[in-house]
Amino acid sequence: MENMLLWLIFFTPGWTLIDGSEMERDFTWHLRKVPRIVSERTFHLTSPTFEADAKMMVNTVCGIECQKELPTPSLSELEDYLSYETVFENGTRTLTRVKVQDLVFEPTQNATKGASVRRKRQVYGTDSRFSILDKRFLTNFPFSTAVKLSTGCSGILISPQHVLTAAHCVHDGKDYVKGSKKLRVGLLKMRNKSGGKKRRGSKRSRRETSGGDQREGTIEHLQDRVKGGRRRKQSGRGQRVSEGRPSFRWTRVKNTHIPKGWARGGMGDAALDYDYALLELKRAHKKKYMELGISPTIKKMPGGMIHFSGFDNDRADQLVYRFCSVSDESNDLLYQYCDAESGSTGSGVYLRLKDPDKKNWKRKIIAVYSGHQWVDVHGVQKDYNVAVRITPLKYAQICLWIHGNDANCAYG
Repeated sequence: MENMLLWLIFFTPGWTLIDGSEMERDFTWHLRKVPRIVSERTFHLTSPTFEADAKMMVNTVCGIECQKELPTPSLSELEDYLSYETVFENGTRTLTRVKVQDLVFEPTQNATKGASVRRKRQVYGTDSRFSILDKRFLTNFPFSTAVKLSTGCSGILISPQHVLTAAHCVHDGKDYVKGSKKLRVGLLKMRNKSGGKKRRGSKRSRRETSGGDQREGTIEHLQDRVKGGRRRKQSGRGQRVSEGRPSFRWTRVKNTHIPKGWARGGMGDAALDYDYALLELKRAHKKKYMELGISPTIKKMPGGMIHFSGFDNDRADQLVYRFCSVSDESNDLLYQYCDAESGSTGSGVYLRLKDPDKKNWKRKIIAVYSGHQWVDVHGVQKDYNVAVRITPLKYAQICLWIHGNDANCAYG
């Protein structure tokens, strides 16, 4: 039964069961025009102290019902939140003010389904995570896009030189965290048991690890992973890869961009809606990366499900994959109970939808996993695992960070 469920999740995401019958839905990436975010002026700021302690949780999060009662931000407020800080590897810092153009205010889509209160744990009930131990998966797309940060978080490759992660992995809302001045990003590689260089291997082997086939793997491989997961649960220990232990190739970060909506510098609590950051690497990588996409509503997600992979702290140096259904959504956040532990925060949450032009299936990043948060719902604290959605405005901002201008950011 588990194997059949995995097969349905990976290979037939366009079908869903409704009232016992199968219906084919239009699960397609539809490009849409996004607002323009234009850099207006850049100011030099004093260098940060880099003394903040890494915080994996925001003090209080305004929940779904709470957000319904908030007024829609004005254009000037949005421009203030989307203005951004850039901190460079030498410790200097700037603030860039932006203007938002061609913005169309959309009606609120906040909704709630009355999810039940859960225990204060990041793993809920039976642990449904999968450690990716086989190098045929580990070094292959999409798992190869996951990276590890030297501050203890995760991230995802979204260009040849950029990593998307959570803002709180490098900044606590008031100052940059300890160790972020010399921030490094670890890209997965395989190390032989002997410690020597990996041999070139056959053409067939190279094809298997090149990312040419965009599936997570065959049914047989998935069966092996499920069996491996069962053995780990029974023993309580992780396993090493038979072909060699995974390790990281560490690369220095050239600069880091954080929205002012998060980096408020003591002017109030950081806003979870803006818990995302972009890291530019000093050296470009040659791995296949995952493109950015705009987050659809739950009803336009196959099975209402999301996927992400990260380096959970309780499974040292293992890449951990999970998928789960989204419980609730607001305009900026996805509320879910994906099993996860600290260390996986900053992971890229992705979907696999149809490409309208090529008629094949394509994965895109639609959110950043922010971690376990206590959410204020009508004055009552409920705990969720929360992801920050890539909205049209955030898409335009991140696209601006990547390209340096908005010329290539008209549609997302």
